[in-house]
Amino acid sequence: MKPPGNGCLDACFEEIARAQGMTQVARSTGLGRESLYKALSSTGNPEFATIMKVMKALGLKLHATTL
Repeated sequence: MKPPGNGCLDACFEEIARAQGMTQVARSTGLGRESLYKALSSTGNPEFATIMKVMKALGLKLHATTL
């Protein structure tokens, strides 16, 4: 089971990927388009590596800081 709110990030990536063109994002990540749709769907459970590939394809960076 996903923690509450975890799907929000997936939904954001899905919306951005759709806006950029899911086929192009899939090509850039090396993932199949259908696999990408499934991973980023509300029922998907993408691996961290998948999220990182999608972020790179979208021109995004993950930045962590201490609290």
